[in-house]
Amino acid sequence: MGKEDIKLQIDNLIDKINYHSDKYYNQDTPEISDFEYDMLMKELIKLEAENPEFKRVDSPSNRVGGMALDKFDQVTHKNPMLSLSNAYSAEDLRDFDRRVREMTDGDVEYVVEFKIDGLSVGITYENGEFKSAATRGNGIIGEDISKNVMTIKSIPLKIDDKREIIVRGEVYISKENFEKVNEYQEEHDLQIFANPRNLAAGSLRQLDSKLTAKRPLDIFVFNLENINELDGIDTHSDSLEYLKKLGFSVSENYKICKSIDEVIEFIEYWTENRGSLKFDIDGMVVKVNNIEQRNEMGFTAKSPRWAIAYKFPAERKKSKILDIEVEVGRTGTITPTAILEPVRLAGTSVSRATLHNEDFIREKDIKLFDHVIVQKAGDIIPQIVEVVKEDRTGDEKDFVMPSVCPECGEPTVRLEGEAAVKCINISCPAQIRRGMIHFVSREAMDIDGMGESIITLFLKEGLIKDVSDIYYLKKEQIVPLERMGEKSADNLIKAIEKSKSNDLWRLINGLGIRFVGVKGAKILASNFSSLDEIINADVERLQQLEEFGSIMSESVVKFFREEQNLAVIQKLKDAGVNTEAGEDKSEGIPQLFEGMKIVLTGTLPTLKRNQAKEIIELRGGKATSSVSKSTTFVLAGEEAGSKLTKANDLGIKVIDEDMFLKLSEMGSKEDVLSELGM
Repeated sequence: MGKEDIKLQIDNLIDKINYHSDKYYNQDTPEISDFEYDMLMKELIKLEAENPEFKRVDSPSNRVGGMALDKFDQVTHKNPMLSLSNAYSAEDLRDFDRRVREMTDGDVEYVVEFKIDGLSVGITYENGEFKSAATRGNGIIGEDISKNVMTIKSIPLKIDDKREIIVRGEVYISKENFEKVNEYQEEHDLQIFANPRNLAAGSLRQLDSKLTAKRPLDIFVFNLENINELDGIDTHSDSLEYLKKLGFSVSENYKICKSIDEVIEFIEYWTENRGSLKFDIDGMVVKVNNIEQRNEMGFTAKSPRWAIAYKFPAERKKSKILDIEVEVGRTGTITPTAILEPVRLAGTSVSRATLHNEDFIREKDIKLFDHVIVQKAGDIIPQIVEVVKEDRTGDEKDFVMPSVCPECGEPTVRLEGEAAVKCINISCPAQIRRGMIHFVSREAMDIDGMGESIITLFLKEGLIKDVSDIYYLKKEQIVPLERMGEKSADNLIKAIEKSKSNDLWRLINGLGIRFVGVKGAKILASNFSSLDEIINADVERLQQLEEFGSIMSESVVKFFREEQNLAVIQKLKDAGVNTEAGEDKSEGIPQLFEGMKIVLTGTLPTLKRNQAKEIIELRGGKATSSVSKSTTFVLAGEEAGSKLTKANDLGIKVIDEDMFLKLSEMGSKEDVLSELGM
């Protein structure tokens, strides 16, 4: 077969597969079986592999993903992908309308669209072909996720326009497909995803595009980013229709409104009816329709003046308390949790809500079998807002915190000045289990592969009774256990052995001393040469440490006076666990960030949060959790959120990971300040 015949065969296969894809995915009227479709695709992939010069950019084989990447390349957006300012009420919208009319001739119309709860991406086309796609990132710099975006079947790989076209869209997963994915995950004992947005974002940022291709991602394109470079498009609504004509998925439910009253009425309708949509939305976006008026209004440093995002109030639904369970934490605190009739809130099914403590239950007047109003705080944490007292029938029952521990049967106490009811039995099985889970966690001894389920299994089998027993486990004890085996046992033993050489602060944090977290553990490890020296320190010595008051100091002393705790520490020493502070890792490292307060926000491309924090602290800086006027700079990654917004509002310097790594390798603090323009 000649080369021209092969090219013709590939072209015919592409046309045929694209035809059947449209029938299956867009028209829901498939004409061939899945097997026949797969055979056509298999034949195409084989021909393209043998004749790569004939592979087209719009080949459906691009939808199945390619080679896995080591990491994403960073790209600078040609047009900054700005965020929007927010409105939370009708009055906020009217204020926005007043500002718009003051900057225009007063004659204005708006386009109102759904604010899809997904991940924002920018896609560039050149000469009618897909060129690249990137995440929003910090708005200026994003990550190149072209290979992953190409797998989304609703994104055209070729368009009928040879000009440079840059579009912005929101990648999402429908509610139905989200449920299907989680059903599969559950059946195969895999991770359950929290909500469609997290699943969409995680899928789009897979380094292996083959994994992305397996996820049912979709997209709504909502903006023509370089609209000012294109002739013949005078309004935003015209651009949406043009995008639709080019083959993009555009939300059908946008509306052109002639007044702010019409805008508010439309938003109120969808506030009440958003649950009927097949996908999640977390608000509505209001944009000035006329492009010339937009250009007159311009931008602030972080957002366009001609658009605003109305954020829905936290979704609230009524449910019923079916039961109240209590759980014992690692410090003995007994926490009540309401078991609810399942309700769907902010994209996920909610069947539990913490009741915090006895005072919270009394304050809300919560009874067993009450009907209650539930919402998600920040669309994340389920909480009970109020009791629907008019629904009470008389069958409701008061809830009383247990007088004995549900795990060990010892009496519970409520200490003076505290809201929590506690079990004070240090041998309580629940506290031991929770303490062990904390001990192996990422912020403590960081023993890879030893999570909650493994700890629970080892306790059940009697292999461990306290944290020191972890270091005496043998491979032959682990291999026969359920869901274990040779390889799993080998990996776990290696991880345990590796943790013996951890920094001292990790061991201190892992011990679970009351009131001493990661920060307190690091302060102790940096001020004493060994664990023995800390054990022998008195309250007066500890109170001399930065940020150590009487309560923390007394807690440390009390912990190391317990014979049982000292016995565990001796067993850890005997097993070879490091109890020495060692050399100061910052010695010899230029204190480039000395005196600087640095805020981390969002997901960084390569660094984990604790890695970035360590770089900061080793160079004399302080990683803080909130943005203020005293913040030196903000290190922002993907989906940075409100901290980035506040930094922009305050005029705080914002940098990305590349700049941060560049700063961390400089010769002096003066060089850093100069690079930052300070």
